[in-house]
Amino acid sequence: MAKYRQVHTTFWQDPKVLEEMTPEDKYFYLYLLTNPNTTQIGVYQITKKQMAFDLGYSTESINSLLHRFITLHKLIKYNEQTRELAILNWGKYNLHKAGKPVIDCVNKELKEVKDKTLLLDIMKHIPNDSVLQAFSRHVDDTHNDTSTRSGQEKEEEKEKEKEEELLLPEKDMESEVGNPSESEVSSRSSYQSIFDFYQQNFGMLNPFISQQIQHWIDDMGEELVLEAMELTLKQQKAWKYAEGILKAWANRNVRTVADVRVLEAEFKNKRGFKQSGRVRKEMVPDWLSQDTGEVDSQTSTPVAVAKDEFEKEKRKLEAELKALHEELKAGKE
Repeated sequence: MAKYRQVHTTFWQDPKVLEEMTPEDKYFYLYLLTNPNTTQIGVYQITKKQMAFDLGYSTESINSLLHRFITLHKLIKYNEQTRELAILNWGKYNLHKAGKPVIDCVNKELKEVKDKTLLLDIMKHIPNDSVLQAFSRHVDDTHNDTSTRSGQEKEEEKEKEKEEELLLPEKDMESEVGNPSESEVSSRSSYQSIFDFYQQNFGMLNPFISQQIQHWIDDMGEELVLEAMELTLKQQKAWKYAEGILKAWANRNVRTVADVRVLEAEFKNKRGFKQSGRVRKEMVPDWLSQDTGEVDSQTSTPVAVAKDEFEKEKRKLEAELKALHEELKAGKE
């Protein structure tokens, strides 16, 4: 196994890389091309746990990335039974030259491949004839081995079918016990869809966050978890904010998005009532009504006293004026 792996500079100019891959996709693809398990032929054995450990991801994140690269980007294949991964266009950049050391290494690694069908798609991108012939020999040998046993396998399959027909009820019971239920399958798909949403909008998913998300999906359901995450994005907050929303909903016994809409309507109504109350309060302030009351309760006595004093002064002034007028009149006479 060589210590170096080549990544061509055109990698960054590839339209698929530029237009279709997220930054996380590019990081994962570079890992697949250069990790220590890679081989000269582009097929190597690696477990999902190893990938998760190397990258610091959860196994759910690795499953999501593998799914994207297999179904969306169509750049790899992965055999779940043999744990073998094939990089389909590996030969285009790594198998364009050949010599005895290279051919010897290729032949040795080809013998170690358990799932020979993984070699077929890699062969389409091998430009070197010598390397291509080496691949062809191993693929042909596999086909020859399988063809010699095809007749016997067909007979065995027929016998198994007959046995299955006779033991059909028992088989159904075994499937119920051994195979995952529909609810388990749907819960796994729920996890994966939320994990994908998180990684596309929040960033890299770590094991702690993935466990928290699983907990909330199990407790509140996929629909509410997704709703909380969408509300969090609108506020431009982090996952902790979404978790706070979910806690508040759990305390209020919210179980559906319809319940969320009811809460929102109640909140808006209360907020509108409070705002209208503030307006009325500003139009008729408390201090105004209080001062008015105080004045009304105390004005009767002071007003009456003042009126009496005024009348007394008026009468006194009139009397003085009358006396002065009489004195002036007597002087003239």
